[in-house]
Amino acid sequence: MSATEDRLHSLGIVLPPAAAPVANYVPFVISGSWLVVAGQLALGDDGKLDPAHVGKIGAGLSIEAGRGAARRCAINVLAQAKAALSDLDRIRRCLRLGGFINAAPGFSQVAAVMNGASDLMVEVLGERGRHARATIGVAELPLDCVVEVEAWFEIAAP
Repeated sequence: MSATEDRLHSLGIVLPPAAAPVANYVPFVISGSWLVVAGQLALGDDGKLDPAHVGKIGAGLSIEAGRGAARRCAINVLAQAKAALSDLDRIRRCLRLGGFINAAPGFSQVAAVMNGASDLMVEVLGERGRHARATIGVAELPLDCVVEVEAWFEIAAP
């Protein structure tokens, strides 16, 4: 088991199977020393959305619920990275996370929601998990999920 997987285990995190794409795209792309992971929703281990992760932040869903959904998205990002790389220790650095928050009009605390994903990356990868980030409030997301997270990683050769 890799050091990164040992860290996941110590945090009580089990990576689910990587989700299949729901439209005309691939779940990840490797180009040179880059791994780009397509946006991941807050799907549970069963491949379905928890009702707590559906809807709009600021219109019935709390920041805490959104933060939990963002954390789940980040776990799913790591599941895709595992599918792409086989060994998560190949991740040299999480370079960037992009977060899309399904927000009610006037909700401006999208950064607080996205911290759920950012905090998870640092918990799992340590200093390698510190990243640049963009967080955007949007009107709608697929399946009415509250958060979607994409990632860019620098990776080592196999």
